[in-house]
Amino acid sequence: MGLNETKGSWCLLTTRSKPVADVVSTHLKMNSGPYFLGKLSRDECWSIIKGKVMSAGEEVPEELEALKKQILGRCDGLPLAASLIGGLLLNNRREKWHSIVQESLLNECQSEIEQILKVSFDHLSPASVKICFAYCSIFPQDTELEQDLLIELWMAEGFVQPYRQNQRLMEEIGGDYFMILLQNSLLEKVEESWRGTYYYKMHDLVHDFAKSILNPESSNQNRYLALGSFEGLAENTTRTIPASIRTLFLHLEGGVSTDMLLRFKCLHVLRLSGDDVESLPSSIGKLLHLRLLDISSSGIRSLPESLCKLYNLQTLTINDYALEGSFPKRMSDLISLRHLNYNHYNVELKMPVQMGLLTCLQTLKFFNVSQKRGCGIEELGTLKYLKGSLSIRNLGLVKGKEAAKQAKLFEKPDLSDLVFKWESGDRESDNREEDVLEGLQPHPNLQGLEIHSFMGNKFPQWLINLSKLETLRIEDCERCSELPSLGQLPSLKRLSLIRLDNIRFIGDEFYGITANGEEEEEGRSRASGSSARRRKFFPALEQLYVRDMRNLVDWKGADQVRSTVGEAEADVFPLLRNFYIQDCPQLTTLPCSSKSLHVENCNNLTSIKTGYGTASVEDLKIDSCDNLRELPDLDLFGSSLQRLTISFCPRLISLGVNGQKCPLPCLERLIIWNCNGLTTISDKMFQSCPSLMCLWVEGCPNLVSFSLNLQETPSLEEFTLANCPKLIPHSFKGFAFATSLRELSINSPFSSDDSSVDDFDWSGLRSASTLRELRLEGLPHTESLPHQLQYLTTLTSLSLQYFGGIRVLPDWIGNLVSLETLWLWNCEKLQSLPSEAAMRRLTKLTSVEVHFCPLLRQRYTSQRGIYYLEEEISSDPTSSESEEDESTTMN
Repeated sequence: MGLNETKGSWCLLTTRSKPVADVVSTHLKMNSGPYFLGKLSRDECWSIIKGKVMSAGEEVPEELEALKKQILGRCDGLPLAASLIGGLLLNNRREKWHSIVQESLLNECQSEIEQILKVSFDHLSPASVKICFAYCSIFPQDTELEQDLLIELWMAEGFVQPYRQNQRLMEEIGGDYFMILLQNSLLEKVEESWRGTYYYKMHDLVHDFAKSILNPESSNQNRYLALGSFEGLAENTTRTIPASIRTLFLHLEGGVSTDMLLRFKCLHVLRLSGDDVESLPSSIGKLLHLRLLDISSSGIRSLPESLCKLYNLQTLTINDYALEGSFPKRMSDLISLRHLNYNHYNVELKMPVQMGLLTCLQTLKFFNVSQKRGCGIEELGTLKYLKGSLSIRNLGLVKGKEAAKQAKLFEKPDLSDLVFKWESGDRESDNREEDVLEGLQPHPNLQGLEIHSFMGNKFPQWLINLSKLETLRIEDCERCSELPSLGQLPSLKRLSLIRLDNIRFIGDEFYGITANGEEEEEGRSRASGSSARRRKFFPALEQLYVRDMRNLVDWKGADQVRSTVGEAEADVFPLLRNFYIQDCPQLTTLPCSSKSLHVENCNNLTSIKTGYGTASVEDLKIDSCDNLRELPDLDLFGSSLQRLTISFCPRLISLGVNGQKCPLPCLERLIIWNCNGLTTISDKMFQSCPSLMCLWVEGCPNLVSFSLNLQETPSLEEFTLANCPKLIPHSFKGFAFATSLRELSINSPFSSDDSSVDDFDWSGLRSASTLRELRLEGLPHTESLPHQLQYLTTLTSLSLQYFGGIRVLPDWIGNLVSLETLWLWNCEKLQSLPSEAAMRRLTKLTSVEVHFCPLLRQRYTSQRGIYYLEEEISSDPTSSESEEDESTTMN
């Protein structure tokens, strides 16, 4: 397997088979045998079962308590067994619990899991859920399953049928089946934290059981077959697939011929994949029973006209942006189509003519309005089942309000997200666009809305009545002179305002402050006989993103709002967590604070005021604010501030100089970068920073006052000080107390006269037993290294830069016995590494990297343990350093 313990490599192997564990242990010559995971305790199993059966805080039912001993005996400490039994009880009436538990105990020859799975399967109801469960095993183990895809597949196979007695959609019924499987623990829900989304999977034992049902060994033909990419087939080998196949997932290493598809006329589901599959043959139109076609993982770039003969097709899935031409002309003949899973950025892509005939359609990601007959916005009117997200583009072609109303968006309650896009660029100003937007009024259920390139002066009234709206993005609306009254939207969580060039002031109307509003509020309070309630503005807003508002001069702040409404305790942005504001060059003050505050390219901003909410800031970033001169007293941030980053603020003179002491007990990262005017960083900032882990100060050429006692920062792991030439070395003490320090990069003490080097706290640094990486920078005339370096024997990485006068590295480098990597940069006169004997002592050294050291000819090779000449790295010392970076790795 290529594992080498001395190189730090390792492998974790899990198995349920003890013989496998023993063989692997013997083969790898492990010092100890396999580690056996213990089973769960009875209390832990009982906790899982209660969590499935009951709500939080609910008492254990008597019926369940009476069966506790038997249930836990059957679980035998297995979490899957506990979860399955819990799900089984949850989905059955209490009077059946006793008989269900007895069933799970009947067959003692089977394992606990097998018997419980059989009982769970037998009790699935309605009966259609059973085949839906078994069908999930068509996917390989550990496949990340999507709910909508599974339901579309079930529908295509006919496992889900509409109820005759009501009007429920098949998708809704399929959703019920899915929840039954989830509640019975036959499917597991998995969260992807980095994306904030969910997928579903089957436990491998559950998968094996489902597979035995879907394609039993007693059957001589598979009706459902999935051949993944690792089983890619040439076309001639597909002849072994039975012609009666109903579901076929096929990854091909070649194209698809007409004859191949004609062999599978019974297909309900076809998924074609493979980069070599570049075209769909016209014979696809002969698969009259086909209900789901997925070509999203293929190289197909066009659709044949014969596709339009698939009158039973329910789902068509195409790789986004794949189509190079247009849709087939008679696509409106696909009268059973429910889901068109395809998106395309091109606003000129022509939509199928008369899409309004596809009255079953639910999934439509975009609609490009066209002047072509049968491609106008009125085609959306008959698509009453549309759901999810829809982007409507080219709205400049819509004639007016009445034409827009023909889309009947107000009658589509299942649309969760809408995007309205006009053509970008200058257009004549009239009221037509305002009328069109007025006519596009959506259903009140709408959760997300984007408006792009709208050239009206104001927004419609319906926008402020969307009580379920969570996300709003307004972008490139250049003529808009006033924002809608968004402050009273009860569910709004995310708001983005981008390139609204005509907005100069944001005031009362934005917050929803009007005289009529105050009178109505007072009237409601009197009618209820209560005192006036505390008013709220943007009560649910969590993220506020503002960018390229180049003419925005004044934004009424939270404190001003309270003053206007006469309530000192009014809640303004009470839940705001992220406030990002960029490229607002005229703005002089910020309206509010938040947990994370990021300010960039606001050149007229002179200070960050300490208004309401400052004490809640956890992450403060200020970047490229040319006129910023001061920050608020840092002690006003209280105990919340964790990360502070300031960069490219040339007029910022001092940091942390106000007040007495700056207690920042939660500060973890402080980064100050390229602030040319900064002269002072107060030592008061670090008098109480027990949580500081990263301190980075770089590119501050006028910084003269900055001292640090590392005894005050016991958690510091990384300390970088670079390009601050006016600092002196004795400003930094207490390295002996830096019990967490792992990385140190410092050049300022070594950019002054050579005598100042001795004033540095070398003795303390020598005591820093955790130090692993050190980067030092000298001056062009520096002729020797600080001799104190030889005592830093814990270093694993050493980088030396700009020691321009050094000719030979000293032999005491060999004392750095833990060294693994040595970096040499811009040492123009360096001709030789230490002696061979010294280098041989560096037994852990794996690489020496050389950059811009033209005279260095010798190279250490760890494999040989000797030097050898590498003429290629030698260059003319008089040659220009503007040439491409010369880098040599010696290993």
